[in-house]
Amino acid sequence: MSEPDQEQLSLPLAYKDEEFLESRDGRAIRIMSEFLHPLSVFRKERIHDTVLFFGSARIEEDGPLGKYYRDARELAHMMAEWSESLENSNRRFVVCSGGGPSIMEAANRGAHDAGARTVGLNIGLPFEQSPNPYITPGLSLEFRYFFMRKFWFAYLAKAMVVFPGGFGTLDELFELLTLIQTEKLAKKMVVILYGREFWNEVVNFDALVRRGTISKKDLDLFQWADDPQTAFDILKDGLTKYYLEPEAAPGGPEEETPAIAKSRF
Repeated sequence: MSEPDQEQLSLPLAYKDEEFLESRDGRAIRIMSEFLHPLSVFRKERIHDTVLFFGSARIEEDGPLGKYYRDARELAHMMAEWSESLENSNRRFVVCSGGGPSIMEAANRGAHDAGARTVGLNIGLPFEQSPNPYITPGLSLEFRYFFMRKFWFAYLAKAMVVFPGGFGTLDELFELLTLIQTEKLAKKMVVILYGREFWNEVVNFDALVRRGTISKKDLDLFQWADDPQTAFDILKDGLTKYYLEPEAAPGGPEEETPAIAKSRF
């Protein structure tokens, strides 16, 4: 009887064992990977902060709500052009979306049209969600866990524009509004709800105030816009005030790591 082959008896190195990495016991490693890999990518590409575009994955450019697709594309183009024009911009205020179709595609497409870099944080889903072709190569990241994707949305963002959307958009909107309301973000965040008619029909913010479940001052956490120029002016004024003027909070492009390193969450 021949001696057993020692190489065949040896288990693979743990970090090369795909069966282990995909197992229940490997979950913590998968979660850490979704923190460390994006961090490595953003450091390498020197992406310091972003402007988030949230919105539906179901709005078609030529459909009944196509205005919002076209407006998101135009606004992202304006935002990217302004960012690129900043002195020593060093990839500041990069347009970032959830990486998928519809409003997400429109945002990446607008920035791409302007010749700027643009980020997509995609999530593996059984339908609707696949990376759109306008994300900058190397800046299209795929996530398994929603909470790690949300972390990276919040970690880099200095502003967000929320277009009409469904469960996912509402989830992302209220997650970030809660972090801002409870001061879990150690930074200023410019928040725009785009499409007052839609949002006033879908969410009765005034009723929340009347019922005492939020304070009236909580309505100051966001602003309204119904056209790209108004939204752009709000973004430009807020980002300039909070991050570009001499007395603005620290966290500039000279930093090696993302500017929100002092986040409380």
